[in-house]
Amino acid sequence: QVQLVESGGGLVQAGDSLRLSCTASGRTTSSYAMGWLRQAPGKEREFVASINWNGGSTYYADSVKDRFTISRDNAKNTVYLQMNSLKPEDTAVYYCAATRRPIASIRYQYDYWGQGIQVTVSS
Repeated sequence: QVQLVESGGGLVQAGDSLRLSCTASGRTTSSYAMGWLRQAPGKEREFVASINWNGGSTYYADSVKDRFTISRDNAKNTVYLQMNSLKPEDTAVYYCAATRRPIASIRYQYDYWGQGIQVTVSS
């Protein structure tokens, strides 16, 4: 089993930056692709970004491309989401997820989930 714990969320103003972290325990995730997804109130959970097992391949939703960067440190069993130029529409609960697939951009392709962390961007 894999347990994922997110940290780094909070309340920021539009234009600010924030870095989310997701640390895995229970089983190493170094062979798993990792992803970040988010869910705003009243909306479906949507894909944000994903990264393959060694960080050599990344994939982003169009809405965050050029603003967000996903990275990982396998020695620390941690994946990061650097979020720059935040907008009010980025407000959501952000979830870290892991998958045995090479990479994934669809919610149902992920096997393990964190509990989620709130990110609120005020205008």
